[in-house]
Amino acid sequence: MTGYRFIPALFFSAAMALPAMAASGRVSITAEQVAAAINKAGMNISAGQVVLLTDVVATGSAPQLKVESMEPWGDHRMKFRLNCVKSEECLPFFVAVQWSQEEATPPGFADHSSTAISLAKPGSSSYAVRVGSPAILLIEGDHIHIQLPVVCLQNGAIGQTIRVTSPDHRQTYTAEVGGDAVLRGKL
Repeated sequence: MTGYRFIPALFFSAAMALPAMAASGRVSITAEQVAAAINKAGMNISAGQVVLLTDVVATGSAPQLKVESMEPWGDHRMKFRLNCVKSEECLPFFVAVQWSQEEATPPGFADHSSTAISLAKPGSSSYAVRVGSPAILLIEGDHIHIQLPVVCLQNGAIGQTIRVTSPDHRQTYTAEVGGDAVLRGKL
């Protein structure tokens, strides 16, 4: 019986919080805005495929979004990190993009040449490996030498640590860029 006394208090506090949130000048970022940013980066998706992992707000009604990174996230999903072009408009956030089970890979990822989504700043040409490019990951231990074909998930200069994935996008690794299409990992 005492639980029912708290229900009106919850409704009252929620009703008081809504105008306070509206007065703060924050506007929710929508799945449509996220889909438009991902499409601009080179991957063709619809707003229905976007799953916002939390409520995301911006200081303006139409912030320009940019894709900072992406990575496989379980079966039939990719995780994207986005941010506002003007960093004061919103904090970086993550979204998931789902695709149908009939598709073995996400749209735009059928082969390595189509995975090249440029997340680098324009004019940046000092990278030894680029997003979507195939490479070889060398993993060496005391008595073990493994070579794995991988696909780069980030641009990287020599000496930089980047994320890479297996060609089927089921495993993700971190590796140090050693040269053109050669990466080094540790056990």
